[in-house]
Amino acid sequence: MIYVGIDVAKDKHDCCILGSDGEILFSPFTIQNNLTGFDELYERIWSLTSSPAEIKVGLEATGHYHLNLLRSLLDNGLPSFVINPLHTNLFRKGQSLRKTKTDKVDAASVAMMLLTDRTLKPYSDTSYHMEELKSLTRYRFDKVQERARLKTSVSRLVNILFPELEKLVPTLHMASVYALLSEYPGAAFVAPVHLTRLKHLLHVASKGRYGREEAISIREAARSSVGTATPAKALELKHTIRLIDVLTEDIDDIETAINILMDKLASPITTIPGIKNRMGAMILAEIGDFSRFDNPDQILAYAGLSPTTYQSGQLTSSYAHMEKRGSRYLRYALFNAAQYVCIWDPTFKAYLAKKRAEGKHYYVAVSHACKKLVRVIYKMQLTGEAYRKA
Repeated sequence: MIYVGIDVAKDKHDCCILGSDGEILFSPFTIQNNLTGFDELYERIWSLTSSPAEIKVGLEATGHYHLNLLRSLLDNGLPSFVINPLHTNLFRKGQSLRKTKTDKVDAASVAMMLLTDRTLKPYSDTSYHMEELKSLTRYRFDKVQERARLKTSVSRLVNILFPELEKLVPTLHMASVYALLSEYPGAAFVAPVHLTRLKHLLHVASKGRYGREEAISIREAARSSVGTATPAKALELKHTIRLIDVLTEDIDDIETAINILMDKLASPITTIPGIKNRMGAMILAEIGDFSRFDNPDQILAYAGLSPTTYQSGQLTSSYAHMEKRGSRYLRYALFNAAQYVCIWDPTFKAYLAKKRAEGKHYYVAVSHACKKLVRVIYKMQLTGEAYRKA
């Protein structure tokens, strides 16, 4: 066997090639992150063997810098292993007491990991194709977080410009309120508006739900408002609402693309009550190829949902906190999905109530339901069976 370890960087990659006994076949060398560099790597590999079955290539998951090299390796039929940087870091530290870290040392460590760790699973085409879904779900997640921050800014600005408005509507973040504030950003702007104009604006924006009575109450509140007439804040409010509208359109486009991919995947995960395309896509994208995991506990560890364990001598920690290592996106998706499933599915709802009756905090009980959910999803994905209620 030939073990190729690659330390990935932006402009260049450091490589090391070992034999079956750990002997160095090629001393650590550097290739450029371009087609010429890739060809140089393949030339050295093929000079040692012509059989892809005798080759293992390992590289760290370094942001997005490894994706082009990984695609090239898969296209050339080379079994490739994408390794968690935390794993390689701990492995390197365990090889020596010296604090030595260089790119070439890291490449040699990756190659040695391939030689000694038989539990590593090769990266598959299924995992690679999930990258597109992962890119979309993470992009959507970031956009939603950005929109949430802007909505917080809207609440802050309304409390300055027209604080009474919040008590007159169910929520500030609705189309009719945004339409009102976009044209009249503050009590000082609403107070002198003609009632007919205000009523028409609210009627159109709310699709007929708001009429004359709501227009009168909003205008009267504006005339007696303690809000500060600040042109700078009013301008900021108008621009913030405009940005929210743009982000909402972008999120809708992203969700359309996610729905198209989910229809192609036809995953049974969406048959679980409480899990639809958005959350299901995030779970599938972050896990990737389920066959990489031998059991559901490995997925829990990958998401950082496993409890920590500390034991030394006669001391055993009685407070096992969640590890919170691994994919924070997967941890977020699984935890939130578990909460919805516990609402919509009777079996999970009863399980959550059982854990709560044992005296566990709500979030601790949800974490237990989350583990149960992972076991269900793991079985469904491997068998392709739809969810069946107990």
